[in-house]
Amino acid sequence: MAYLLASAVPGAAFVLAAIAATLIEPPQGFAVGAVVVAVAVLPVAWFEPRRLRLVDDVPVPETPDRRRRELGLAVMTLLAMWWIDLIMVLFTVVGPVLLILTPVVQPNVAAVVEVAACTVGVLLLPVAAYTATAWGGARGAMARAVLAPQGSELYEVLRSRARLVDAFEMERRRIERDLHDGAQQRLVSLSMRLGLARLDLPEDSPTGRLIGLAHDEAKQALAELRELIRDVHSQVLTDRGLGAAVQDVAGRSPVPVDVDLQLPGRLPTAVEVTAYYVVSEALANLAKHAQATRGAVTGRLERGTLVVEVRDDGVGGADPARGTGLTGLADRLAVVRGRLSVSSPAGGPTLVRVEIPCA
Repeated sequence: MAYLLASAVPGAAFVLAAIAATLIEPPQGFAVGAVVVAVAVLPVAWFEPRRLRLVDDVPVPETPDRRRRELGLAVMTLLAMWWIDLIMVLFTVVGPVLLILTPVVQPNVAAVVEVAACTVGVLLLPVAAYTATAWGGARGAMARAVLAPQGSELYEVLRSRARLVDAFEMERRRIERDLHDGAQQRLVSLSMRLGLARLDLPEDSPTGRLIGLAHDEAKQALAELRELIRDVHSQVLTDRGLGAAVQDVAGRSPVPVDVDLQLPGRLPTAVEVTAYYVVSEALANLAKHAQATRGAVTGRLERGTLVVEVRDDGVGGADPARGTGLTGLADRLAVVRGRLSVSSPAGGPTLVRVEIPCA
């Protein structure tokens, strides 16, 4: 009932204000009418999704055209739906109540009429309640269909996933920075001190051999830490862009990889990060599973879409179900509305194609 009243009252007020505006001589009347429409539509548009919570406790998901849909629903409510809601309120509340109060409203009618009217009013109460509930539910369903059409929930899920990916990427950068400025610097200092101590001791002495082993272990740990930092987050990607970052990861691949990225400049951060990790994972799969002797990475911008292809001359047979990381790549690409296609027949070759819109 409150849901219907929240439509009927503003609608009736809007009509009364519009009628009053027509009584004013033009052009002042037109100006007043425009003000009435603006003053009525904007608050009702803001109130519509909140009013919906009276009959539907599921929040309305955000969509790119959410505000436009709210304005459209407000106009529809003020021009067409409010009077139906008002009629339903009058029928379900005022009608039965007036019948029940017949002895008070019409004290001069016959007793039989009073009893009959009261009886009919009491019998109409459950029917009226059911009718009001059904109409309120129908109005709520219509409002949700306008405010949140099919697919809006998916859009909200994608937005949520994008926020999670952004938060994850920020955390990766923080970890990379902490490792670079903390543990790596300490290992560098330790390696230098061990190296200086190694120079001051005879190589064939027991202490010299222990210091030498410790120095070698420190250098190996430093190299592994630097590799770990690159895997956590590529500083080359941040500083120099996708092309240089792909060249860097290809240069560290145990399989020779040719790189040909024809890009006009820097791309959006989300696009570069996603493309970089897709290429990194594809090259890791190439080295681990493909048994390839050579690979190639090509990339270009086609009508606002980044297209990257990773090829190899390996044995093929790449299957997402076998846990080669392809499923994870597809999920990551879905966040930025990208697409992944894989061609990997048995016997090879394998082609991984990635398309990421940059707009």
